[in-house]
Amino acid sequence: MASRARVRAPELVGAGGWLNTGGKELTLADFRGKITVLDFWTFCCINCLHVLDELRELEERHRDTVVIVGVHSPKFVHEADHQAVVDAVARYEVHHPVLDDPELATWKQYAVRAWPTLVVIDPEGYVVAQHAGEGHAHAIARLVAELEAEHAAKGTLRRGDGPYVAPEPSTDDLKFPGKALRLPNGHFLVADSGHHSLVELAEDGETVVRRIGDGQRGLVDGTSPRFSEPQGLALLPAGGDHDVIVADTVNHALRGVRLADGSVTTLAGTGRQWWQGSATEGPAREVDLSSPWDVAWFDGRVWIAMAGVHQLWAYDPATGTVGVAAGTTNEGLVDGPAAEAWFAQPSGLAVSADGGTLWVADSETSALRFVSRETDGTTTVRTAVGTGLFDFGHRDGAAEQALLQHPLGVTVLPDGSVAVSDTYNHALRRFDPASGEVTTLATDLREPSGAVLVDDDIVVVESARHRLTRLRLPEEAVRVESVAHRTRRAATEVAPGALRLDVVFEAPSGQKLDERYGPSTRLLVSATPPELLLSGAGADSDLSRELVLSDAVAEGVLHVSAMAASCDDDPEIEYPACHVHQQDWGVPVKLVADGVRRLPLVLAGME
Repeated sequence: MASRARVRAPELVGAGGWLNTGGKELTLADFRGKITVLDFWTFCCINCLHVLDELRELEERHRDTVVIVGVHSPKFVHEADHQAVVDAVARYEVHHPVLDDPELATWKQYAVRAWPTLVVIDPEGYVVAQHAGEGHAHAIARLVAELEAEHAAKGTLRRGDGPYVAPEPSTDDLKFPGKALRLPNGHFLVADSGHHSLVELAEDGETVVRRIGDGQRGLVDGTSPRFSEPQGLALLPAGGDHDVIVADTVNHALRGVRLADGSVTTLAGTGRQWWQGSATEGPAREVDLSSPWDVAWFDGRVWIAMAGVHQLWAYDPATGTVGVAAGTTNEGLVDGPAAEAWFAQPSGLAVSADGGTLWVADSETSALRFVSRETDGTTTVRTAVGTGLFDFGHRDGAAEQALLQHPLGVTVLPDGSVAVSDTYNHALRRFDPASGEVTTLATDLREPSGAVLVDDDIVVVESARHRLTRLRLPEEAVRVESVAHRTRRAATEVAPGALRLDVVFEAPSGQKLDERYGPSTRLLVSATPPELLLSGAGADSDLSRELVLSDAVAEGVLHVSAMAASCDDDPEIEYPACHVHQQDWGVPVKLVADGVRRLPLVLAGME
C-alpha cells in the first residue's frame, strides 16, 4: 500500500454546538478508532445537498467503521441562526452528527475554501485526504476500504455504532413543503418535500383531501408513486395526458400527474444527475437532469429552474424532448443573450399575465431576474434586483440598490408587479416594474418558499412552519430597517501582478486520468469585477495557470471552475468505470503588496 501523507486533525469547535447526538458534546477523541469524514456544508448550497445524497450509501454500507460529521459553515446570515440549522438537518434527513459552526472556526482550522469540502481523518486522528465539490463518493469509498484493512491489521480500528442519535419524528401533515399551486376546483396541491409526496388540501389550505405518494423516498410511477423531495409544480394546458408537472428535485426528474386518479408518469430525466459532458438536449427520458427546483409553462414549453447546474432548461410535451434554454453552467450573475447568461441556483419561476416574461428567483445571487423575447425573436436575460453572489440583505427602495437574501419563489400579482418569497429574510417582498421600487409586503414568515394568489389574498408556503399561511395583500408596504451583508468568509490576501493558480488533483487509488477522448481536465477562470483579471481568464485543460491581477482593483472575487475525469487503471477491465470530479470556487481576494503569489485549491488530494 502506498504511503499516505498525514496531518494531525485540528479539534472540532462550533459555537452552535452539536446536533443529532442526543445532547452530547463531542470532540475528536470520541471518533478515535473510526474513519471520520468531515462534510463542510451549508444548507443554501445545491452542491452540498448533492453531496449529502452521494454520501448516503457510504454511510449505510460502512456504518460500523465510518462516522460522517457534518460541519455546518454558513454563507448567509440566516444560515448562522441555530434554529435554521436544526430545521435544515431535519429537512434534508441528515442521519449523522452535525457541528453548528456559525463563526467558521473549524472551517478556518481546516483551511477550507469552498462548499462542499470533504476531509477524511483516519482512526488515529490524522487527516489523510481532502476533496472539494461533487463526485468524490467513489474515491472516498475506495479510501475507506484501504483504511479499514490497514487499521484492522494494526489493531487501531474500532467497530460498532457511532454517536448518531435520531431526533423525534415529525407528526405534522406537511413537512417542509416546497411549492404550491391552486387547482381548477379551488383546492391546493402542495409539494410536501419532507414527506416525499404531493398533498391536495381543501380550499381552507389545511384539510387534507388526499396524498399522492406513500411518503417513502423513491422513483416509482403509477397509482402508488414515490418522489424524492419534490419542489416545483405547474398546471399543464388542457387536453394532454397529464394535468400537473412536478419538479422531482432529488430524483433529477420531471413527473406528470393525472389528477383524476393520482397516477404519476416520469416525463423527463433518467434518475441520474447531470454532469459536465452529459447530453444537453434530446429525448426527455434519455437526458440526465440536475436538481430541477421549479417549473412553469412559458413560450409553449415547460421551463425548468435547473438549480443543480445554474441553468434554465425547457421540456416540450409535444415532441417529448428536453434541452438547455438559458445559462452556461457557470455560477454567477451575468445578463445578456440566453445562451451567454449566468445564473446561480435558479429556484423559482412565474410567468407574467401577458405571457411575455418569465420571472426567475435566482437564489444564490439573491436576485430577481427575468427572461423575455426580443422583437427579433432572440431570448434575453436581465436582472431586476441583485448584484452578485456575495451581496445580500433586506433593503427596500430603488431596485438598483435594494437587497434580497436567498429568495426561492416568485408570484405575479394582479397589477403586474412581482411578489418575491424572500426566504432567508422570512419576508414577502414586492418589485414593481413600473416604478422600479422594491417594498416589503409582510414579515415574520418562516422560510417562505412560494406563494399562490387567491382573489385579493396571497397564500404563502411557510416551509419551516410546515403550513400554508393566508394573507390579505396589503395596500401599504411594511417599514423595515435596512440591513446589508456580504458573505462572511475572510478574503485571501494576494499580491497584484502575477499569481499562480494551482488546482490540486490526485486520481483516486487504482484510477488514472481518462485521456481516451481528449483532455480529461478542464479549468475555467473569471473574476468579479472583470477588470480584476488582466490576463488568465477563460477555459483550458491545464489545472495550473498564470494569472495577472490588476493593481487598480482593491478587492474582488476569483471564480474558478475545475473538472477532472478518472477511470479504473486496469488493462484487464474491458469497460472501466469512470467518474467526474468537479467544483466551483468563489474566492474573495484582497490585493496587498505583500500578499501571496500562489493560490492552491484542492479538488482532490493533499496540498
